[in-house]
Amino acid sequence: MKTFDVITIGNAVVDLFLVIHDANASMRVDKELNELCVKAGEKIEVDRCDVMLGGNAANAAVGLARNGFIVGLAAEIGDDEFAQKIEHILQQETVDTTLLKKTENAASSMTVGINFQNERTLFVEHVKREHHFNFDNFDTKWVYLTSLGNEWKVPYERVVRYVKKTGARLAFNPGTLQVQARYEEIKNAMQTADILFLNKEEGAKIFNFQFSIFNENGKEAIKNLLKKLQQAGPKVVVITDGENGSYAIDEEGKIWFLDVFPATVVEKTGAGDAFASGFMSAILAGESVQQAMCWGAANSAAVIERIGAQQGLLSREKIEEKLKKADYLARYCQTG
Repeated sequence: MKTFDVITIGNAVVDLFLVIHDANASMRVDKELNELCVKAGEKIEVDRCDVMLGGNAANAAVGLARNGFIVGLAAEIGDDEFAQKIEHILQQETVDTTLLKKTENAASSMTVGINFQNERTLFVEHVKREHHFNFDNFDTKWVYLTSLGNEWKVPYERVVRYVKKTGARLAFNPGTLQVQARYEEIKNAMQTADILFLNKEEGAKIFNFQFSIFNENGKEAIKNLLKKLQQAGPKVVVITDGENGSYAIDEEGKIWFLDVFPATVVEKTGAGDAFASGFMSAILAGESVQQAMCWGAANSAAVIERIGAQQGLLSREKIEEKLKKADYLARYCQTG
């Protein structure tokens, strides 16, 4: 039986990133309408085309492995040439692929990202998967459960049963489909979770939480949302709010706020996964919730300075070096 520090469960996909020069005459961004406009029928020159590993579970697995933890990935992929690339990258990153399920005669899922004028637009394909993961022959301290495709309800329930049976701890980061299903469909996972990760919009959608106009009282609104989410079961709740920073409520009910780590934004894919893997790495290392927020913020800042979700992921040494250099905890972390 294999023993892991963390098993991440979710998607592993191929990310194809197109970087287009900001002055390209065939494209423009309508900021008022928040629309990317492309001239139909044009051949548009790209500056770079990068093919990378992506997917929430894969991103978290790589982030945790770079911090020195023994990590396995449970995900379902196809059996095409892209599947070989997924396996090769995971092996390079020392992520165990024993639980990786390859489906015969199936294609790999693809995401195409366009990076233009500091805006990221994603085209996401969800290949239908059954997600028949085998949870019988491994032991793990933590399970990190994140987004799955349309057939997600049965594997989610199996994960909850596994956690309750074995005493493993659960970190839960639901994806778009799970958030859209609202609380009743994911309540078992939420009630079982030791840590819940969401962004502000996701947290609000689960309970149809209504924010007033986001002004000087915005932090108070997020504090109320944190409390409401924690009452649903998870011991610790973490909410990220993009450039406005992050929030957490710990097991004692104390609320923490953390400003963003200064960064030069290149592309934002994987920022949330980087925050979560940095946060989880700190928790696994025995750090406090507030220090874990700092690890997450530093990791996230490094990722958005590079193309793709994984190029900027930091090791523990690099995170600590980054925090020490910026005196980050002393400058930014405060009780709510």
